[in-house]
Amino acid sequence: MSRTFSGGCAVFVLAFGAALGGSTTAAAQARDTAAPKPKPPTHFFDLEAPLALTLTANFSRLRHDKGEKVPWRAATLSYPGPDGGPITVPVTVRTRGFFRLKECAFPPLRLNFGRKAAAGTVFEGLDKPKLVNYCQDNDRYEEYVLQELQLYRIYALLTPVSHKTRLVRATYVDSASSKIQTTRYGFILEEPKALAARVGGAVVEDKGATAADFEPYDAALVGVFQYFIGNPDWSAAFLHNAEIVRDSVFRNILVPYDFDFAGAVNTSYAVPDSSLPIRSVRERLFRGHCVPADVYARVFALFNERKGAIYALYSDHIGRLLRPRTVKETLEYFDDFYRTINSARVAKREIADACHDVQ
Repeated sequence: MSRTFSGGCAVFVLAFGAALGGSTTAAAQARDTAAPKPKPPTHFFDLEAPLALTLTANFSRLRHDKGEKVPWRAATLSYPGPDGGPITVPVTVRTRGFFRLKECAFPPLRLNFGRKAAAGTVFEGLDKPKLVNYCQDNDRYEEYVLQELQLYRIYALLTPVSHKTRLVRATYVDSASSKIQTTRYGFILEEPKALAARVGGAVVEDKGATAADFEPYDAALVGVFQYFIGNPDWSAAFLHNAEIVRDSVFRNILVPYDFDFAGAVNTSYAVPDSSLPIRSVRERLFRGHCVPADVYARVFALFNERKGAIYALYSDHIGRLLRPRTVKETLEYFDDFYRTINSARVAKREIADACHDVQ
């Protein structure tokens, strides 16, 4: 059953059980939004050690695949087996995205694993995850990928309803010429349906959400996190760089993704939308939903509690891959956020008073 949200659309229901006052209705609506039977759970994301991969495909052809209906192209993924020899898995790949597909020398990719082909390999249980790969073949753009990965890792420290990630060191081989194109860091991102299945829920694909469609704490967490990383490039109502997961107790939880336009990454191509009152993504702008003051206080307390763990990510095995200057600038950027949330006057002005019922 298709449901849309209020605000020019029909009403979307926040929760099924008590909110609707009937278990029969709850059961029926839960069945309507049930996800298709997922693949077996994957253990791919259990390890944080970088996985060395070789992706072989016709990249000359892939570079010309642009648009919404691009084909899947034959490819292989290889990685070192227990004996050191390569294990090769047949896959298909296709280009994805909009902005980066136009702007990047190397296109962003989505991988497609067949159940049988992936069985017994490190990829078992994966379906069609994104490969977040380099855009331009140079060290600065590779660092952008690592900086974005760090933001996913930070969000995972704040809530389990977040995308898991796995760092890879990928070598790209063109199948037409058998030549190595480059070797760069990237990461594989947990799929929305896999995330939803992990929390016992389902993905909701309807647009038009307002503040009333989310629990206040869940809404505040996303809004404050996006403010923390300086990301103006998202929308709950339009499901832009965000998806909605309805969990096992029928809460609608907004899950953010795609952080390359965040001030904490500060890519050379990141420019705020001209409708926003900022001229740089390094300028923070709160674009979250309105919630009571005590809810913001709970979220601020969580950020303060996890501050040490967040900063520690920039000195661990992944953080050490970043340039010291990048680490210094990022942590100084975070310091500014912490000064804001720990000043009642500034937090009220910059966050609570800047909220929106529709975002």
